[in-house]
Amino acid sequence: MITKKELLELTQMQNSPAVSIFIPTHRAGKETLNGEDALKLKNQLKEVKKKLEKRGIHKNEINQIAAPIINLIHDGEFWRHLSDGLAVFSTVNDFKKYTVPVHFEELNIVSNQIYLKPLIPLFNGDGRFFLLSLKTDAVKFYEGTRHSITKIEVDDLVPSRLEDVVGYDFEQKSLQFRTQQGEGSFHGHAKSDEKAKTELLQYFRAIDKGLMKFLHDDQTPPFVLACLDYYFPIYKEANSYKNLYPRHVSGNPADMDAMELHERTWALLKSHFNRKRQDKKALFQELSKSGKTSTDLNEILTATQLGKVDTLFIEKNGDITGQYNFETGLLTTENKTNSTGIPLLNFAAVKVFEQGGKVFLEEKKDLPDSSSKINAVYRY
Repeated sequence: MITKKELLELTQMQNSPAVSIFIPTHRAGKETLNGEDALKLKNQLKEVKKKLEKRGIHKNEINQIAAPIINLIHDGEFWRHLSDGLAVFSTVNDFKKYTVPVHFEELNIVSNQIYLKPLIPLFNGDGRFFLLSLKTDAVKFYEGTRHSITKIEVDDLVPSRLEDVVGYDFEQKSLQFRTQQGEGSFHGHAKSDEKAKTELLQYFRAIDKGLMKFLHDDQTPPFVLACLDYYFPIYKEANSYKNLYPRHVSGNPADMDAMELHERTWALLKSHFNRKRQDKKALFQELSKSGKTSTDLNEILTATQLGKVDTLFIEKNGDITGQYNFETGLLTTENKTNSTGIPLLNFAAVKVFEQGGKVFLEEKKDLPDSSSKINAVYRY
């Protein structure tokens, strides 16, 4: 899990050289047991060392950059708790690692700045969501994307049972299951509906308070609830996260495994995410003859420095290495493997992200204008 605040802090890791490595990983299975994911990182590190040597970096400095990555490769416990992708960043002075629900293509970049482009879509409406599976005796929290879902441990943040909040004099037998869905009706000699609702509200507020320690800063992914219909309006009253999704996954979460939860959650969110992307593409086409869009890298780089870019569409794979002088507007690109230039598409993406704009990574054929690796919609 990585927050927007942490991603922005990574932009400050500018000690040259800066190493960025991305690999796909497995949450379980033979690949994890056999150490295949660790081997991928080991192979990427070999390539990184060769690139550093070609740059003329001193052996001691290479060893400083490589040391924490080597330690990670041999950390057996770490490799048993993965998500769908691993991002590793290392300089002489800093080392950061993040497991995220994104299936990366294997990639390593050596530059004078950390390479963040593969992570940015997590924060720009590109399919990232949170899911809370809610019962009176179990709370599970997930981070998901279009293609994956990963459980996030929050046991130390939230109460796991209603009675942990309302007191141990709470009698579980007083909760009679609703015939419709299996939990939550209050009748007969049991507590009144009003008291039950009050206790649920108290429980949900405690959960919300705990989760907000994790969901602080300016996170915007939609937050979906999987719960009984009766619980949803009560949780809405307790909720303080600004992007709680207005619809929920209905039913008893005990009857659904993680894969079904993911399938049903994505069914709710698919149109939400597709609409944002398609609306921005339509806007690009609508404004294409107005001077409010561009496919020119030089022009777009200048616009990013002025905070004029609302949305970027960038080719998903690859980058353009070069130098850009922001005082003169002079752009030079380089094709050498030992180039000292910077990845310019990454630079533009990070700048727009910092300024609150949208960044969408696309296959080349899916760009609004596929004649260029970068398309921009300007603020207007």
